[in-house]
Amino acid sequence: MKAINQLKTFQRILDEYPAETPLSKFLPGFYRQNKQMGSTDRRIASRLIYNYFRLGKALSRLTNEERLFVAEFLCNTQSNSFLQHFKPDWTSCIDFDFDDKINIIKTTYPDFNLEDVFPFTDRLSNEIDKISFLKSFFVQPDLYIRVNKGFESQIKAALTAANILFKDEGYNCLALPNGTRLESVISNSNWYQVQDLSSQQTAKFFKPQKWENWWDACAASGGKSLLLYELEPTIKLVVSDIRESILSNLDDRFQQAGLKKYQIKLLDLTQNPDFVMHNYSFDGIIIDAPCSGSGTWGRTPEMISQFDAGKIDFFHRLQQDILRNVVKYLKPGKPLIYITCSAFRAENEAIISFMTYELGLKLEDSQILKGYETKADTMFVSRLTF
Repeated sequence: MKAINQLKTFQRILDEYPAETPLSKFLPGFYRQNKQMGSTDRRIASRLIYNYFRLGKALSRLTNEERLFVAEFLCNTQSNSFLQHFKPDWTSCIDFDFDDKINIIKTTYPDFNLEDVFPFTDRLSNEIDKISFLKSFFVQPDLYIRVNKGFESQIKAALTAANILFKDEGYNCLALPNGTRLESVISNSNWYQVQDLSSQQTAKFFKPQKWENWWDACAASGGKSLLLYELEPTIKLVVSDIRESILSNLDDRFQQAGLKKYQIKLLDLTQNPDFVMHNYSFDGIIIDAPCSGSGTWGRTPEMISQFDAGKIDFFHRLQQDILRNVVKYLKPGKPLIYITCSAFRAENEAIISFMTYELGLKLEDSQILKGYETKADTMFVSRLTF
């Protein structure tokens, strides 16, 4: 009976869920409207709906319930009462190797094709291993934090006391189980920043020098600026974004981190910013570009089935427009750091070609940060100069 009620709840969530809305924003509202659901009920409901979307566009001819059972089997490595009730034969194989589980699925559904999960594999960046990338969608990414200097021992002690397993990735980065409620374990939120492993690794490309002027042109919540500040606290920063509310959050975050030497600009960089930026020049520019976000869909799997491939070309053109309007503020011989959280070639290697052939920049280094190998986001980072 419990498993049947869980299935009914899943169906209600799926029926009420509005497309183009992140699950992370929809589910809290759904649970507030259904206060009879306890914490266990909410946790199971969240697991089911997220796992359902991890199947992407595979087996689209099946009913939602059948697709959910397949997703539950592929996403879990330990038996649970839901799968035991609906697919008892599969439960005995729950800890099998992923490839073996795929073969089991194919005995029931011969037309199952792993590439249908993410039907854009022909658009992936060159260095991405297609099969490993596809398999990663069935594994929930970890929660990563960057520990602020001086608080490593306090945070590790707090996590140990709360019996929370963590992995030290080096460079003050800790990996934690996804869903860890840090606010209930660590008393001071100023001790750490929540930031994905790959995002933290982009800092290796910055290489700032003392007293330099840098521009974080698509700053969002300021995560890259904080990385830059940690590497070189003497830098002077200009941060800009098109979203005023985001910049307000950034301001609060900078104040908490003790970052004081910065200016905030509200800018639409698809338009010429000379009226605001005409007298500026920079020793470094970071462009964490607006993109498809396809490298983060392990965290937001609902995006896979909602995404239209035509958007790839839209983001490609958007990135070109932004770069045309930004590069003129870069001093000769100084770096432009171009970053995306995309797995698509058109947003990564193709943009590098655009910058080198059309804008006259020279590529120093670039890398696909293969988060699909580390339960993290997949990102692209490059360093170019005039």
